[in-house]
Amino acid sequence: MDISVANLRQDYTKDGLREIDLDPDPVKQFKTWFDQALAAQLPEPNAMTLATATIDGKPSARMVLLKDFSDRGFVFYTNYLSHKGQELTTNPQAALVFWWAQLERQVRIEGKVELVSPPESDEYFHQRPINSQLGAWVSNQSQIVNSREVLEQRQAQLKAQYEQQIVPRPQHWGGFRVVPTALEFWQGRPSRLHDRLLYRRLENNSWSIERLAP
Repeated sequence: MDISVANLRQDYTKDGLREIDLDPDPVKQFKTWFDQALAAQLPEPNAMTLATATIDGKPSARMVLLKDFSDRGFVFYTNYLSHKGQELTTNPQAALVFWWAQLERQVRIEGKVELVSPPESDEYFHQRPINSQLGAWVSNQSQIVNSREVLEQRQAQLKAQYEQQIVPRPQHWGGFRVVPTALEFWQGRPSRLHDRLLYRRLENNSWSIERLAP
């Protein structure tokens, strides 16, 4: 059967989002929604789209995993020499998008990007499974590789080299933190009249809250 992509649609009916229900602090509001996503046992609720751009504005996007968040910002880890790493180094601005389909919710985050400190990167790196630690050494992320066998052979060599030893964190691998300047909370509603509430960071570091048309 042929399926018309244009006619694929779903009416959202689960809940609404009112200004009175929001926490004045957007990070606390994010935590409330994130905890609800965890409680709903959604698959990988920390998966997020990361959008970056070159210095001349050419965009790119991919899925990454959120590994920490606080008043300081939203943290993920990667190879600093990867495509996204190089873009974030030359143009330290990014956008994040979380999509929790079962809850009919989306969160958009925009902000400036900074490096996570080396001690923080070290701490997270050594919490990772050993094969993931080795993978950070094996993969020249975003670079052309001749075959998968090349990667597997290199991983086997490193596994033997570091057997019963601590794997050091590569200097080219670590964390980025997105320090938010805007967060939008989107709740699906019937007839496409969705609720969109936007936090904007003010000069005194407080937050304004505005309702946007869907």
